[in-house]
Amino acid sequence: MITPDRLAIAPEVADALASGTPVVALESTLISHGLAYPHNVEVATASEQAIRSTGAVPATVALNEGRLLVGLSADELEQLATAPHGSVRKVSRPNLGAVIASGGWGATTVAATMIAAHASGIRVFSTGGIGGVHRGALGTAAGRHAPTFDISADLDELARTPVAVVCAGPKAILDVPLTLEYLETRGVPVVALGIDVIPGFYARRSTIPAPVSVPDVAAAAEVIRAHEAMGLESGLVICNPVPEADALDDELAREAIEQAIREAEHTGVTGAAVTPWLLARVAALTDGASVKANVALIVNNARTGGELARALLG
Repeated sequence: MITPDRLAIAPEVADALASGTPVVALESTLISHGLAYPHNVEVATASEQAIRSTGAVPATVALNEGRLLVGLSADELEQLATAPHGSVRKVSRPNLGAVIASGGWGATTVAATMIAAHASGIRVFSTGGIGGVHRGALGTAAGRHAPTFDISADLDELARTPVAVVCAGPKAILDVPLTLEYLETRGVPVVALGIDVIPGFYARRSTIPAPVSVPDVAAAAEVIRAHEAMGLESGLVICNPVPEADALDDELAREAIEQAIREAEHTGVTGAAVTPWLLARVAALTDGASVKANVALIVNNARTGGELARALLG
């Protein structure tokens, strides 16, 4: 339980929660680490507007001055977006206390945003994609490389924090099958919305069958209600495919990702540098189409999150 002096819920968000108006949480690493200024503000604002278009209230989450902020004002969003490079910490469960103690700006990942949402009474959180099991985390089949055990804290957070996360599935640069296996082991439902496979993140479809598939938001809300009614205290992953108009061709997306991964291995990129390097390389290989798809799915997931939050209160 977060103590009241460390949790600052914006007045609009607090009023919505008190009155039974649907609320959707949004993460803030997109603003600080995902996109450059002013594109980061534009996409963050578009996501909030997409939620408002459904009759729900957005609650973008970040840290500052020793508090977890649930709902940013326009001025706070601008401050976060224009903070000096390297001054904003990326926050997950392991370093949440340390960043709170530091008093500076922190941007929340999926895990930290789930913590804030649950502490505030918010049931739905929209993001681009969840973290997962990185390729090479368990080594290679031929045993040429030692396992990195690089597994996102998002997965254990999903196992312990009851928030429904609307996303385009695991990020495509991850080992998606192993990510799904890990989520199954930890008891986290993965529900595909309107398709029978896991979304391909930049593409609408992958070749991986969805563990559960529902036709629409109303059916997804029924799954969430039943999950909660059974006392199952995990989160849920609601996989929402990128809009068709902005999606990459399935094969093109797979080929670009595989090529980027091969090049990363060849150049010796390792550790925390791998993900941004891969994302930048995929963007170059697709002539920017992956960035367009990423922005489209972020805003689309925000809108779907608003619809889902409304359905849960219906």
